[in-house]
Amino acid sequence: MLTISLDLLDEMIAHCRSVYPEEACGLLAGKDSVAEKIYTMTNAEHSGVSYMMEPGEQFAAMKEMRQEGRTMVAIFHSHPDSPAYPSSKDVELAFYPDACYVIVSLIDPDRPEIRAYEIAEGQVREASLRVLD
Repeated sequence: MLTISLDLLDEMIAHCRSVYPEEACGLLAGKDSVAEKIYTMTNAEHSGVSYMMEPGEQFAAMKEMRQEGRTMVAIFHSHPDSPAYPSSKDVELAFYPDACYVIVSLIDPDRPEIRAYEIAEGQVREASLRVLD
């Protein structure tokens, strides 16, 4: 289960909307599957169907997490025009089995669909996403 505050969730959705029609991406840092901080990233591919986090930004975020005693609890990205379910490329590039993968679908931008998954060894399993006010 991934736990996230409504404020962080709103910030994640705002980032996804801000880069539409490209895929947005970023990291959620925290402890014990509780997201405490968001790192929005630049999609180095500038694509509407795939993403790659800008390496320098990702490195800086991971370094800051370590310094603050946090871990990466989730990786998020958007699907501008498709459902909130991992694509075959998402599954292929899921290199962090201990992190949740959060997908924000913007098919209906006024009512984004947000879902979380565990992806390990090519297997996708939906994870619980708890939002705190």
